[in-house]
Amino acid sequence: MYTFILFVFYFSTECIFQSQSEIYSLNYIYTALSKPVELPGIHEFTAMGLMNNRQIDYYDSVDKKKIPKQDWMREKLPADYWEKGTQSRKSKEQWFKVNVDILMNRMRHNNTDVHILQWRHGCEIDKQPGGTLKFMKGTDQYSYDGDDFLAFDDATMQWVAPVDQALQTKRKWDEVQILNQYTKGYLEKECVDWLSRFMEYGDKEFSKADSPPNIYVFANKAKTAGNVCLTCMATGFYPKDVIINFKTNGIQLNKNDGVLSTGARPNNDDTYQIKISVQIPEADKQTYECFVNHRTLNESIVEKWDGTCRDCSQSTVGIIAIIIIGGAAAIGIIIVLFRWKEGKICAGNTGALPPTGIQAPLNGSGIGATNSNLTTTPMTMNGARGTSSDSGKDGGSINSSDSGKGSQKEGLQMEPVRRKLRHRCCLIEVAR
Repeated sequence: MYTFILFVFYFSTECIFQSQSEIYSLNYIYTALSKPVELPGIHEFTAMGLMNNRQIDYYDSVDKKKIPKQDWMREKLPADYWEKGTQSRKSKEQWFKVNVDILMNRMRHNNTDVHILQWRHGCEIDKQPGGTLKFMKGTDQYSYDGDDFLAFDDATMQWVAPVDQALQTKRKWDEVQILNQYTKGYLEKECVDWLSRFMEYGDKEFSKADSPPNIYVFANKAKTAGNVCLTCMATGFYPKDVIINFKTNGIQLNKNDGVLSTGARPNNDDTYQIKISVQIPEADKQTYECFVNHRTLNESIVEKWDGTCRDCSQSTVGIIAIIIIGGAAAIGIIIVLFRWKEGKICAGNTGALPPTGIQAPLNGSGIGATNSNLTTTPMTMNGARGTSSDSGKDGGSINSSDSGKGSQKEGLQMEPVRRKLRHRCCLIEVAR
């Protein structure tokens, strides 16, 4: 009995400590296009640093200068840091230009479409209640045209090839174990050191006061006939960790009941939001409640669904509106035809209706985005290793005949940049 009590106490204490820890991340992102795009703000090459998904520095192929995006970065880091960072990113820009061409040739892609090479690397830590930093994970990933190409497994110190075309590159890179060890060391040590330093510099910016969640429960008409989608949204909370679930008549619902979750997502004010949803019959009269627990709360917030659906009656209203509008239009047409037959509406002596001015043919060759063949191709890098002031690593070019992998590390955002050019460009606009 006492053992059980001690276990419960330990487990509860562990949960409290975990909820009071804070997650910090540092990532570097590179995005390179195979050719310029005639769109404002979209550059052939961009690079940026992100701390907790907040931009801290930026470089593009037009201005060719690494610049701070946070006041504390400008104030705390010397001019030498930015000068060396600029030179590092200029060399990386050339690296990407060469390697995009190599990948296109391997995939037999021509220059008609725009192709994208991306790289992201960084680290994530957990700041414990006592102030100690615990390494959580490291990321080193490559993609081509939005598809995952190659990723480093920090635990095994091996490269993972999600596509067959990357297997040759994986074998080449894994043969040079000293570079894999260096990559692991960068992710677990050097990256964490830079992140720790930035945390100190931007302490006021990132030490946000705790904020409790606001809870909303509502239902909308589901795509499945006869069902509604019941949603519970918690928003405005900080830090990120939160517990949220549905209960019906006191019984908690889970994934087996069809509960879906968006996961915690950032708001534009550095707080977070999360939504869970489940489909239920529209005629269901059971009691549904949303329970939310957060470290800012003394006890869980319970919000009960009021049983109403926000848009379930819109379809009926819409049908009635269509009938009314259609009837009015039909009456209007009858009146016009009657008056035309009486000779009161005419155009010239022929009685023909006058031209509307919008009868010119439409040009089907509008400004659409071109589709790309989204496949991937292997790459290896050959070059001298050197730690840059970007807290990254420099490298050489991609070629399957090369024996090694360089050590260029500032990264590529692995967000999916899919088939249409306008979708690809959205990612780069964010980097401005």
